Amino acid sequence: MEIKRTNYLERLIEKRDNGMIKVITGLRRSGKSYLLDKIFRKYLLNNETDEKHIIYLALDAEENKKYWNPAELNKYLLSKIENNNEKYYILLDEIQKVNDFVPVLNGFLYKENIDVYVTGSNSKMLSSDISTEFRGRGDIIHVYPLTFKEYLEAYNGDKDEAWNDYVLYGGMPYTLYCKTDEEKIDYLKNLYKTTYLDDIKERRNIKNEQLLNDILDVLSSKIGSLTNPTRLTNIINNQYLKDSKNKNEELINKNTIASYIGYIEDAFLIKKVQRYDIKGNHYINSPYKYYYEDIGLRNARLNFRQIDDGHIMENIIFNELLSRRYNVDIGIVETYDKDKDNKTIRVNYEVDFVVNKGLKKYYIQSSYKLTNEDKTNQEKQSLIHIDDSFKKIIIVKDNIKTRIDNDGIVTMGLYHFLFYVKDLVMLRI
Repeated sequence: MEIKRTNYLERLIEKRDNGMIKVITGLRRSGKSYLLDKIFRKYLLNNETDEKHIIYLALDAEENKKYWNPAELNKYLLSKIENNNEKYYILLDEIQKVNDFVPVLNGFLYKENIDVYVTGSNSKMLSSDISTEFRGRGDIIHVYPLTFKEYLEAYNGDKDEAWNDYVLYGGMPYTLYCKTDEEKIDYLKNLYKTTYLDDIKERRNIKNEQLLNDILDVLSSKIGSLTNPTRLTNIINNQYLKDSKNKNEELINKNTIASYIGYIEDAFLIKKVQRYDIKGNHYINSPYKYYYEDIGLRNARLNFRQIDDGHIMENIIFNELLSRRYNVDIGIVETYDKDKDNKTIRVNYEVDFVVNKGLKKYYIQSSYKLTNEDKTNQEKQSLIHIDDSFKKIIIVKDNIKTRIDNDGIVTMGLYHFLFYVKDLVMLRI
């Protein structure tokens, strides 16, 4: 089975030989190693690159542990570069295993015949300050789990069957190799516990494992819902106090909750999305929403018991937009209306996604079903009250023909959005 990651290969090709260190980040087991070692290496070989000029190291392999020492790594890499007048490609998988790897990589920035690519799963080391660490010459490519289109290309079945599997098991590539539902469930639950949870606990020296589990349970059950550390603190403390043994114990601090959420974000499990006041043209600090980077991991956390079609579809659309390199916020539209006593009141309408790329902006509502006129009008309310000329879109699960109404609002089916609308700027009715 060949899993294509055309989007990411194209980005690597664009950045080839650009004089920067290509840093491939993302959730563990999302396909970074496959992209670098199988797809990109194959591309280089097919485009007249000598195999001896491709220097690949899997730094998480037992036999390569000696290269965790930066001096040993540097010595090894230099030994493989036999001719300074010929081009070499260094591909390092799981670079965070190396202690103080930045000086080693920065040393290659001055060598015009060397092009460096690294992968890693630690956001603090590989995302936060990458520009500073690599002297402004670090180029980040974030790899997401498979989009539904990528998933379907490798799936043995029709798209409706594939969708039913995708909303349950998500886009972690290995699930496509699992033959039964039981295998997929066991793989995802084991992956969550032994890879992500254990990694967070080890790297962050977590003292209160139960609190970490409680936070994950609440966040997993509330994808696409407004929240913040204060709300989460209240929820968890209320649960905590229901146990009579805890009546006289100290309650959980909000700052502790915020720190633990940050640790979960750093592992790329979840992503916080800020709220944007569309008319006021500014961000609102709180509350905000969280989405899972892979919906299958979210379902595994909840033991596959809370399958909310609407919120899951919303999460999948969010991930799709990120994979297409859009900037995504959630929106709020403030307007005024009359109450039953004819008094003027302030009303806030939510917009699921405020999406932009450069100067282009789009407003998107995710609606699993538009069952009647009232439901349609409800979904349109926030979009109608936005008084600019950018595209306004409602995405529904039903396989409908794309249409535009008298208010200029486009309604399209989910499959059409996922398969055929490669770029929103190209959307035509």
